[in-house]
Amino acid sequence: MATRQRSGSSAAATILIVIADVMAFILGLWILMYLLDANRANDLVNFVQDAARWLAGWSYDLFTFDEAWARVVCGYGLAAVVYLFIGHGLAGRIRRV
Repeated sequence: MATRQRSGSSAAATILIVIADVMAFILGLWILMYLLDANRANDLVNFVQDAARWLAGWSYDLFTFDEAWARVVCGYGLAAVVYLFIGHGLAGRIRRV
């Protein structure tokens, strides 16, 4: 049975995908914690909120919905989707090289 070796570009693409997925996961986790009204005095919740706010700095409060939950879902959700599209898109281009 022949074994397939990973090229450097394939490994780089995999790393890029993992980073994009982790970023999107953190943003999604914060959205979930916000919607479930997680205890903001908890250290884990505080860490996830800080990380998500940093990752979504460009899209945080981008939308001006009346409902706070809608601003959180759209602002942080947009950042998560953009990171996924860019990360996976770049990884696909790297793999084709």
